[in-house]
Amino acid sequence: MIQIEIFTFNPFQENTYILWDETLECVIIDPGCHVYEERKALTDFISEKKLKPVKLLNTHAHIDHILGNAFIKRNYSISYFLHEKDIPVLNSAPDRAAFWGFPAYEHASVDEYLEEGKDISFGNSTLQVFFTPGHAPGHVVFYAQEQNFVIGGDVLFKGSVGRTDLPLCSFADLEKSIKTKLYTLPDETVVYPGHGSSTTIGFEKKNNPFVRL
Repeated sequence: MIQIEIFTFNPFQENTYILWDETLECVIIDPGCHVYEERKALTDFISEKKLKPVKLLNTHAHIDHILGNAFIKRNYSISYFLHEKDIPVLNSAPDRAAFWGFPAYEHASVDEYLEEGKDISFGNSTLQVFFTPGHAPGHVVFYAQEQNFVIGGDVLFKGSVGRTDLPLCSFADLEKSIKTKLYTLPDETVVYPGHGSSTTIGFEKKNNPFVRL
């Protein structure tokens, strides 16, 4: 059974996730840890739980979600996974980091590409990968079918959706991703977003003011 720990890091209040199961193997998703205190909070938790990081995953490569990538990859000697269509976003990160005031940003190179239909495994657990562009061209979400939750990045929030006024964004694509990939999941599916509190698919289908069925 997958357990989840959530950290909220950096000035953008980005949610970083650690997922692990009874084997103690874990994946780290969207590490936004930037300063020493944030990195220590994450590594201390991993040490205290005796977890073994095996994969670094990004839902997408906007700067607030990747600030800790190089640190995590180097510290745990694990492979970094990102969708190939988000490479242009990743490559723009040094400029974005300078613009947003993160001069200590370190670039991390991708080791393997995420693809829809190509599951991510760790320990005894599996995450399905859904391609959900719109907020970013290579955005993905990770779905745990047995436990009925999604690590959703910046696609769907409680009462909101990911912004589409950034380069390479598209509201039409985002709306399609939500309607065809997320809103087709069971209503009780819990969505753990890249910012803010969790929600459910059923609640958003009825109440989300931006994309409603």
